[in-house]
Amino acid sequence: MHGTVYPLQPVIPPSVEALGAVVHRTHVPVWMPWPLPVGWLFTGVAYAGDDRSGGRATAVACSGPGPLGGPGELILVAEELGVGLGARYAGIDGPDPGPYMNIEKPPQAKVLAAGRPTPLWHVYRTPDDRAVFAGEALGMWLWAVMWPEQSGLLMYDELVLTDLRDAGAELDLVPYGALSPRLLRP
Repeated sequence: MHGTVYPLQPVIPPSVEALGAVVHRTHVPVWMPWPLPVGWLFTGVAYAGDDRSGGRATAVACSGPGPLGGPGELILVAEELGVGLGARYAGIDGPDPGPYMNIEKPPQAKVLAAGRPTPLWHVYRTPDDRAVFAGEALGMWLWAVMWPEQSGLLMYDELVLTDLRDAGAELDLVPYGALSPRLLRP
């Protein structure tokens, strides 16, 4: 029904080596806020694809203090059209956010992705425990999924996303913490 389905590879616990392995295997961006918001840590990475085709979708998890207090979690997904990894974390049916976005209205958030202003629209009909935004960056879907829902306020800050495929020695400087359980079960 959805065409080719790329397998989701096992979630990789956070480490500099794990991040480097995904960066070298994927054909899509590996987005991470850089610099990370104050107090935030890299908390895991996953990708969909196989050894022959390489990564066709990536998910990077970060955790830290929420904008209104308490813990916050963010998963940034980059994927080719029709893969569906972002939809899985967003909690919606179908592979793409198109039917769940109103692009007739102005975008609700903007980030700077790979040096380019990138509009993100709120994704509707998602579970109440999360905030979801989606848009397009470098010709691929860019999803931002945040828990709890109030953490969506983070998207209204000047968030700068870096494609870690373009990073060099900076990868060694990424602070990391415990594995985010959201990568395992959205």
